[in-house]
Amino acid sequence: MFSRVYAHLSFLIAANLYSANAGLLAVRDDPVCIRSYTVVSGDTCDAISAAQNTSTFQLAHNNPTVGTDCSGLQPGQVLCLGFEGQDCSTVQVVVAGDSCSKIATSANVPLATLLANNPNVNAACTNIYVGEVLCTASTVIDYA
Repeated sequence: MFSRVYAHLSFLIAANLYSANAGLLAVRDDPVCIRSYTVVSGDTCDAISAAQNTSTFQLAHNNPTVGTDCSGLQPGQVLCLGFEGQDCSTVQVVVAGDSCSKIATSANVPLATLLANNPNVNAACTNIYVGEVLCTASTVIDYA
């Protein structure tokens, strides 16, 4: 009789451990936010990006409710600035007269890397604007 009780308890413990471990593994698939910022009145996406060293693209990408045009930004909203393994904190603010080539040269990164890290910028670099914050990391960030 004791052997049956012991066997049943062993099975229940093993099942619970398996279930607990399976739950932990599922959580690890979710991205982990490693930097955050709470929006205050008067903030803009570009100002937050410049002050917090994150690209304008990354800010919008990590916070879909904000929108690519930043229209969803709300005071009190907590934003994720960077996910583990997907965080570009090396940035440059676009100023008048900048081009992608000029930015890439000043950051000492290949133009292809600059464009890969800023997928919102078109290949001809005709859609950057003054105040936009671009990722100038030397390695390509995987935003997938």
